[in-house]
Amino acid sequence: MEATDAELIAVSLDNPRAFVAIFERHFESISRYVRRRLSRMLADDLVAEVFATAFSRRFAYDLSRPDALPWLYGIAANLLRARARLERRELYALAQTGIDPVGAGGSDAVLGSALEPVLARTLLELGPADCEVLLLFALGDLSYEQIAEALGLPVGTVKSRLNRARRFVRRRLTDVALTEEASHG
Repeated sequence: MEATDAELIAVSLDNPRAFVAIFERHFESISRYVRRRLSRMLADDLVAEVFATAFSRRFAYDLSRPDALPWLYGIAANLLRARARLERRELYALAQTGIDPVGAGGSDAVLGSALEPVLARTLLELGPADCEVLLLFALGDLSYEQIAEALGLPVGTVKSRLNRARRFVRRRLTDVALTEEASHG
């Protein structure tokens, strides 16, 4: 039977090399989430920082939680939040110009280029707390419980923020589609 993350972290307190298993187990998930939020070069640096932070904070890890992935997502979310000003400037540039300053021509694009400026404007209008929950759900593929753990929120708060964010995005995208349809029809 494979050791849980909590067991590996506990062992790493005396044997730091044991933490490598946490890195190997969760690197792809954290990297994929961060790469969807930042350019590849910045993402690689931030992912390294996530694991360096986790390693340095492993003494404070709640060993009653067998899965460290939500904890790692929480660290990633906090580091991303620290970069929020830069991210919002990049979204503003995309909304204004239609040119993605981060992923211009990148292969990791989630949406087609015609919709990116609209989605960027919508995310800019969405409150930061709701936006973070939406992105953890959509890009991180986290469950409500994992998002709650990552952000230190009650599950009910996560559900209400995600519901509010989905309604907001749906309403904005519907408005844009109706406006474009009216202008072409």
